[in-house]
Amino acid sequence: MDYSNPRSAAALTLTAVVTEGKSLSRLLPVMAESIDPRQQSLYKELCYGTVRWHSRLMFLHYQLLEKPLKTKDSDLQALILVGLYQLLFTRIPAHAVISETVAATAALDKKWARGLINGVLRNFQRQQESLLEQVKENPIANSAHPRWFLKNIQKAWPDQWQQIVDANNQRPPMTLRVNQQKTTVAKYQQLLLTENIESSACQFSNHGITLSSACDPLTLPGFEQGFASVQDEAPQLSADLLAPKPGEYILDACAAPGGKSCHLLETEPSIKLHAVEKEAERSKRIEENLSRLQIKAQISIADVGDTASWWDGQPFDRILLDAPCSATGVIRRNPDIKLLRTKEDIVKLSQLQLHLLTAVWSTLKPGGVLLYATCSVLPQENEQVIEQFSTTHDFTIKPIVADWGIQQTYGRQLLPITGQHDGFYYARLQKPHAP
Repeated sequence: MDYSNPRSAAALTLTAVVTEGKSLSRLLPVMAESIDPRQQSLYKELCYGTVRWHSRLMFLHYQLLEKPLKTKDSDLQALILVGLYQLLFTRIPAHAVISETVAATAALDKKWARGLINGVLRNFQRQQESLLEQVKENPIANSAHPRWFLKNIQKAWPDQWQQIVDANNQRPPMTLRVNQQKTTVAKYQQLLLTENIESSACQFSNHGITLSSACDPLTLPGFEQGFASVQDEAPQLSADLLAPKPGEYILDACAAPGGKSCHLLETEPSIKLHAVEKEAERSKRIEENLSRLQIKAQISIADVGDTASWWDGQPFDRILLDAPCSATGVIRRNPDIKLLRTKEDIVKLSQLQLHLLTAVWSTLKPGGVLLYATCSVLPQENEQVIEQFSTTHDFTIKPIVADWGIQQTYGRQLLPITGQHDGFYYARLQKPHAP
């Protein structure tokens, strides 16, 4: 098996996502090591693109095959999808797509399938117009989203669901958070221009810049010195919403990769911040970000829901709970969510979110503020969690008055917008003062 071919590697990566439930973010760095650096961008494009449009590509592949492939040939099925993706969504000449995709069968040790791959892709070329008309009649293929998700967002967002789908199918913008302790948005934009990097200030975040095109963060001026961090505009809003005051003791629950922790410390360097993260591997990202920005925080590797394992009893002034969620607001950044997430997951996640909210609430001092956040667009994980929490706990909603998002009963919902922010939810709860 040859892992250096970008097309066969993409097929194997897709197979691992579909058949083993593995995530792209974990697979790509490992697989990319075997690929020529000059081919790595193509490999990543094929992986992300094929996963993003998987439902549509699967629909087309079923129309083109006389009989389904055997389970042991799931890698060939994936290679067909990779070929179809190239023909539909890339500028690679069709003859090159077909010849290179056919050649990738050798890298999979399945040269016998050369004729099959060649026939399917050429057949698609001949029938493309009629096949794409059929796509329009199939909501799953047309939207490239699973049925359960479409049903949920059409119910929750009857006027905006198409916007959500369209945004999810686009490449995400690259947005930076400027470190206000080092420079300003305007000054950093000027610094970017000296490197011929064009950008625009974010509409809602006071510290955000969106680049006109993505690049390697390490090539950004002052990046290694902590002038800026990569972070979408939506999570950047959390620091201003939590509004830390000098000297306060603050908890960042479920803190990895640490972007919000760092932003809170950039906003108010005098706070004492405790970051809790369950996964040891992910907690390393917090340490790396803190180190690059030359700031410090206490880090605990623990289940934040098991307060006895990490809390010393000193109550927090403020808490940021960015709860584990379906990540349905960041599908464009993680398109494998469409393949990995199920409707049953949403029930389990909402239960976990309520559990974590209840647990950390006990560590908040009277009069303290908790900011509940998710990168989900589903009410089951957002408004309904807060509503259920309200049946057993006394709190006051601190209204979020803003020119972004959609006002809800308890919080405010951002939906993903093409070229702008991701989908995100915020609710701000205040604990009653002691009698």
